[in-house]
Amino acid sequence: MENFKSILVLIIILGIVSLIGFWAISTIESGDDHLSNQQQKELENKNKELEKEIVALKNQIKEIVANNEKELMNTKEAPSEEDATKQAGSVQPIVKDPATTEPAVLKYQTLINELQKILNSKMILKKGSQGVSVGSVQKFLNIYNKTSNRVDNDYGTSTVTAVTKFQKDQGITVSGETGVTTTSRMIDWLKKQ
Repeated sequence: MENFKSILVLIIILGIVSLIGFWAISTIESGDDHLSNQQQKELENKNKELEKEIVALKNQIKEIVANNEKELMNTKEAPSEEDATKQAGSVQPIVKDPATTEPAVLKYQTLINELQKILNSKMILKKGSQGVSVGSVQKFLNIYNKTSNRVDNDYGTSTVTAVTKFQKDQGITVSGETGVTTTSRMIDWLKKQ
């Protein structure tokens, strides 16, 4: 009877060891699988971080747009950029009333303000440049040349050609690039209109 109990305990222990061994073998991953799983987890974490960053950037953009809208609402400027471009020839200058202390608002005040931002930042725009600053230069060139070329915010060959013509007309260094001197001359020209 004693042998029977010993054999029974031995069989139970053997069964438990077998189950543990089966579980261990079935849950072991190969090195490649383990690496792939780790890389996937890392990529998922990076993806979550990037999603958070996107949300933060969207909020910053909304804030900037809201601030710009407030700024536009608080300043007395000419019509919107699009309206000013379409009606460039028909907008009348607002002259200063001697009875008030308000300064005169010039015919192209919005564009002057845009160009002034470029001047203040000492930005140099050249072939390949892109963005709203390039669009401001293109708007100026349309007014200066009395054209209605597309404002595409891309400093391409036609923009280089138009800037070169303006520089020749103004007697400044001809480079086709819009730097501090060229931007300053653009502002001066607009103020005289």
